[in-house]
Amino acid sequence: MKKIDFMKKAIDLSIQNIKDSGGPFGCVIVKDNNIIAEGVNRVTFNNDPTAHAEIVAIRNACNKLNTFNLEGCELYSSCEPCPMCLSAIYWSHIDKVYFGNSREDAAKIQFDDKFIYDELSLKMTERKIPISQISRDEAIKAFNLWENEENKIRY
Repeated sequence: MKKIDFMKKAIDLSIQNIKDSGGPFGCVIVKDNNIIAEGVNRVTFNNDPTAHAEIVAIRNACNKLNTFNLEGCELYSSCEPCPMCLSAIYWSHIDKVYFGNSREDAAKIQFDDKFIYDELSLKMTERKIPISQISRDEAIKAFNLWENEENKIRY
């Protein structure tokens, strides 16, 4: 298959998901020129704000391949990934991302992530949701244990 075929599949998933009362987002993950996982926006269906098409597809791919590392995979999304999805893409080590609609296109239909992009550039004390560090002396104990753990699996 060609890149355009994978993107068409992601777009088809987004259109079908609207017909199934979901959000207008679809995604496929490809490895060795084969679709190994699909995802559609399931936020309202699952009452899960993290159930974006890319996240669902990443979870499905990891489950299918029995790994948390998706090196060697490409992701095709009907829309430019939001900050959360982009972070998950980096954490999962996907090699390349292709998208159809831009974040500006999404903003025009009230899926605007600009606020989150802007928040990420602010100091913690200036963000809309107050973020404060507490109990570091207790929390650091887990990190110290991890640092000295001989059988840890790095990710």
